[in-house]
Amino acid sequence: MMNAKDCTLYHGGLKGAESVFGENAEKYGVHEVVFTFAGHRLNRDRNATILSEEELQRGDISMELASRMMNRTYYETEKIRRVLQTIFHMVNKGHQVFVVGTILDDNSVKGGTGWAVELAKLFNRPLHVYDQPRSQWFTWKEGAWKEDSPRICYSTFVGSGTRYLSDDGIAAINQLFVDSFAN
Repeated sequence: MMNAKDCTLYHGGLKGAESVFGENAEKYGVHEVVFTFAGHRLNRDRNATILSEEELQRGDISMELASRMMNRTYYETEKIRRVLQTIFHMVNKGHQVFVVGTILDDNSVKGGTGWAVELAKLFNRPLHVYDQPRSQWFTWKEGAWKEDSPRICYSTFVGSGTRYLSDDGIAAINQLFVDSFAN
């Protein structure tokens, strides 16, 4: 079992899943880092790191590539680009990735959250998604989603997901921390 005080959670500070991951990190004594950019409104800003233009550029990606990887269309808007750049920094820093959302038929995850999932796949990170409609955790293994009951097993991890968190999604995040850190 991991020692919570030796761990760091990376997230984007938005309402919903990211805020609940952050609240749990605070409760268990996990160090918390929120990646953001100038002018972005956060729901949770504890230990916020405002990425500079240069840092954001390191996470720059082609909107065409993001659209292709996620089987949907993303247009060249500055805010969406900055959000995707910020997600790059979260996944680049956190080894294990936890997301709450909806797994779609094409194995992607609904919404902007899906970019964290695709980057985790690309970077070969341990990846876990709590699928709210199915009320079940899944782990990406051998190119497919497998039912699982994951634990936080690495000292750096990402917590991301939907802004529209259900009570069941909240309970899943809470239980993840209990299972990973409670004595």
